[in-house]
Formats: sequence, C-alpha cells, structure tokens
Amino acid sequence: MERSGRVEHPRALRRWRGRWARIATFVSVVSLAFALTKMQVFATEEYALIAKENRLRPIVVPAPRGTIYDRYGRVVADNVVGYQVLLMPAPIDSLQAALERLRPVLGLTDADVERAFRKYRREPHLPMVVKQDAAPGAVARLLERRFLFPGVLIHEYPKRRYPAGDAVAHVIGYVNEISEAELALPEFEGYRQGRWIGKAGLERSYERELGGEPGMRYLEVDAVGRIKRWLPEETGVPPIPGRDIRLHLDLDLQRYVAELFRDFARTNGFSDLRAAFVAIEPATGGVLALYATPNFDPNAFVGGIDPAVWQGLNEDPADPLLNRASGSSQPPGSTFKLATAAMAMSLGLLKPTDRMPVPCGGGLRYERRYAKCWYGRGHGSLDLIGAIKNSCNVYFYQVGIRIGLERFMREGARLGFGRPTGIDLPNELTSTFPEGKRWWEEHFGYRPYDNEVMSLSIGQGAVTLTPLKLTQLYVALARRDGKAPAPRLAVTDSAPPISLDLGLNEEQIMALRRGFRRVVGPGGTAALSRLPGWDFMGKTGTAQNPHGPDHAWFVGVGGPFGEEPEIVATMLLENGEHGYVASGVVANAVNFFLTRRHGLPFERYPTPRERLPRGLDVDWRWYLSDVVDPPVTEP
Repeated sequence: MERSGRVEHPRALRRWRGRWARIATFVSVVSLAFALTKMQVFATEEYALIAKENRLRPIVVPAPRGTIYDRYGRVVADNVVGYQVLLMPAPIDSLQAALERLRPVLGLTDADVERAFRKYRREPHLPMVVKQDAAPGAVARLLERRFLFPGVLIHEYPKRRYPAGDAVAHVIGYVNEISEAELALPEFEGYRQGRWIGKAGLERSYERELGGEPGMRYLEVDAVGRIKRWLPEETGVPPIPGRDIRLHLDLDLQRYVAELFRDFARTNGFSDLRAAFVAIEPATGGVLALYATPNFDPNAFVGGIDPAVWQGLNEDPADPLLNRASGSSQPPGSTFKLATAAMAMSLGLLKPTDRMPVPCGGGLRYERRYAKCWYGRGHGSLDLIGAIKNSCNVYFYQVGIRIGLERFMREGARLGFGRPTGIDLPNELTSTFPEGKRWWEEHFGYRPYDNEVMSLSIGQGAVTLTPLKLTQLYVALARRDGKAPAPRLAVTDSAPPISLDLGLNEEQIMALRRGFRRVVGPGGTAALSRLPGWDFMGKTGTAQNPHGPDHAWFVGVGGPFGEEPEIVATMLLENGEHGYVASGVVANAVNFFLTRRHGLPFERYPTPRERLPRGLDVDWRWYLSDVVDPPVTEP
C-alpha cells in the first residue's frame, strides 16, 4: 500500500490509525468530563434557577406612587386598592379557552381580549394581564367561582386616584402603561414593559420621584401550571414607594375656579367654553391655580383608558387634552401695554407724567399706516396713568414709535417674551416674539416696515403669549424689584431662578401700579369688577382674532391695602370679545383666595363698604374721585 509516494506495511498503518483513535477518544472523554464538571460544580446555581423558574412564577409588584398634597395638605393625588386579574402562562389555546370562560364573569370585550394577547406575546414568560383595573363586583363574582379557574390570579395593587377629578386635569396629568417608544427614551432607562408611568402634567415631570421602584413576588405552581401558593414576601423583592410631593397649589381655589368657569359658561351662553386661568403668588413664584377648559377626568386613564374614550378626546375639535394655560398662546392685546411702558421706562424714554405729542383723536398715522384707537371718539391728551386706565391705543402707539422697532425687538428678547417661563410642567409652549426683521421674512415672507412697532406696542401682530407667560409679566410688576421667578408648582428646597427682569426701580414699578389700579376704578375699563375690600388692580385686553370673535384677557393683582400684592391671576377667554368680560371671574377668584388667606368670611360678591382686613378702613369716596391712590387710615 502506498502513502505519500511510498509503500507502507499494513501493520504500521493500523498502528497509525489506532494512535489517532486513542487521541480522539481521550479528547472526547476530557470534553465530556469538563462539561459534566461545569454542569455539576460551576453551573449548579444556573440550573437550579432554571428548575426554580419551572416551579415559580414572578409577579411584578407595582410601587405605590407618591402622594401629592396641596399647600394646605389636602390630597391632590393618592392611591387606593385596585384589582388586577392575571392568567398564568399556558399554551395559546388554553389561554383562549380560559378567556372565553372569563368573558361573562369579568364583562370582557373583544378589544379586552385582543389587548391581553398583544401584551402577552411581548413577554410570554409572565402572566397574562386579563384586566388591569377590575371592578370590585366582578372580582367578587370571580372569587365565588374560583374553583372553575385554577390558573387565574387576583392581584391587589395601589391604584392612582384623583379626588378633584377634571379640576386638576392639566396640572396633575395622568398615568398609563409605558409604551415601546417611551422605553427607548433616556429618561426611562431601566424601566420595563408593563410599568405604569406619568404621561402628562406633574405625574410626568416628577416621574422619578413619584414612581418609586417596583418589587417582585413569587407564586409556586405545579407541573401543569396550577397555582399552589404565594411564597413568603421575604423571598421576593419589596417595592420602594415613591416620594410624596407638596405643591404651592391651593386646591380649594382650583376647585372654585372650575366652579366659576361652569357658572360663567351657563350664565353667559357659552356652550363650548374655551378658556384658561393662572394664579401665581408673587413672593415665591408658586402657582396657586392653573386651570383650562375643556378638559378631561384623569381618573379615566387609571387602569387603562377605554379606546373609545381616548379616540373621543383626540378627535374632539375643542381639544380637551390641550393645556391652554401653558400650551396655547394668543395675542395678549392691551394687557401687553404694561410691557411696552416698562421697556420705555427702563430705557429712560418715558416718565409717568409724559404726554404724547399727538393727543388721541381716535387714531394715529405713521409711516404710511393709519391705526385706530379702540375708542373712536378719542381720549384726548393723557399721561401714562390715564393711558393705562383708559387703555388708549394712540398713546402706546407713540410709546412704541419712541422706542423704535429694532430696539423694541431687542428689549422684548431681553425680557424673554420668546422664551418659556421654565415652569415644572412638561411641554410648555414657547410664546412668540420677533427676534429681528429676518424673523418676519422667515415666518411671513416679507421684510417689516418700522410701523410694525405700532401693532407690537399694543400686543397685536407678531407677539403671542401663553396665559402663564403673561401672568409672569405681571408677577414682576407685583414685586418691588421688578423681577419674576420661574413659576413652580412643586415646593422644593431651593428658590426658583429669576427668569424675567423688567429693569425698573421701585418708583417706576409704583407708577405703573397706579395706572392699572385705576383700571378697576371709576371710568376704568374694568370698573365694575373692583374689589372694595382689597387693593385690587388689573388690566383688560381684547385681542384681535382673524378666525372669529376677539379673545378676552384680564389680569388681576390683589392684596391687603398698604401691603404687597399676594396674588396675580390671569384669565384668557377665547372668543370672549371684550377684556372686561373676563374680569369678573378673576376678581371673584382673587377675592376667594384673599378672604380665606386672611381668615375673613367669604362673600362671592363683596359690597363696596365691606370692612378691610386687619382693622383697616377706607374712604370709599375714592371710587368717586380722581385720586390715584386710595387714602388708607388706621381707625
């Protein structure tokens, strides 16, 4: 026999083959011994875990979300006992049969069954969630027939509850199961499918604090998957409850504003009221109330919202999911005239005693444009205080012209009218303000004339503000330093940063206050909404709306006489036509807050001779005179 070009003896060939056979046998034995040693010695825990998992089923234990309290300790959001119905993992046909038997007991729909299978296919090693939020009556019926459903588990869990319902919808938001898209976001790193998270409002902003960490418990099952018993809690991982949060919010004021809006809609014939309200405490920047309508009940989302309800909310033309207080902006109208005056005063271009060169005769011509005043007969010659009181367009046209378009845009940018307030709510809309002439080209396709400043100076044209941003402007006017902190809903250890600075001194601030104090005095544009018991100031605004009736604005600032203001409140009423229409709601809300804060009996419609807090009395002839400040005297 030849091999490699030479003849080998058959005995030598057998020896060669035997040697390689022994080597192969040795390698096989060593490999088998290594694998056996690895399995019995090094992988003992791993295989024990596999055996354990065949016997045990993990059940995620949701963590109780932190409770949310208002400034007085009233509950805004807490937890109650909820019931979750689960089916232990099994072949699909077995699960289908079990669901059919459960239909009449739990009232399952085809959509419920489809949703249960869709979630189960993503994680088939976990129990199927049949009903996330089962009604107590259905749970009782199921327990009575427990012997018919050996693979069914009823699991108690902490369910979110919002006692104030739709009154806090846009403040608090809602919770729902995390989506696949959200699982990919960095803010939800470490979260797993099936976990419930805050989707909007404070629930979303403070998800990490409120959400806590879910735990794990184990069920022991037999060979066919029937439940035998819960293992002791110490064998699992206990959930870590979320942290409680306290708010600046006044829940009673929030509810009262909701009531005012309902009464206003009923008495004024608004079948589709679209409005927003914001109230802020000037000293702290704390949000006392934030309400928008139409809205929704956040409790409807607990346990999973009905698809038909969700579709209705999304298709409703009134957009109830939209937070009009911080997520929608409109031209501020005449309420912006105080910003125009503040810009001119900070630049040294305007003093309270200044009268414009052209008295108001009903309109003003400038740079090939004629712009009217709202009062066609004209206001005549006015100083700054009178111009604010009468909301004279012609006066403020000339203030804006004195500033100039380029400088007006620079000052508006400095004051942050093109930036959000920085409130601790998600998805705050950035208000609109032109940053330069190129802005007009990008947004409107033309380069502006200098006369565009006339529109800007009265809060029209290219400027829009959210109710929240406008409230922040008046917070700066309600503080002696002319500065406004970023609004805050949650109470934190650190003070919020200053995000708006008018650049005015105390004397200038007081001069502007005298102007909008007169707005609610005799002859002012909101004279019928004065609050005799309080030092109440305000400003009306009527914003032109090319799509229908004009929008109504009113900003009210109030506090005890002789002291600093304690509340700034703004209302936007879409299609309200005139600013004074909104003034009564704001005045009542301010009165409600102040009377309760100072321990006085609340009257919804206070009389002019109502006693002042802390024993102060007032000469009510002020309302019939032309005095700028009311004389306050100690009795």
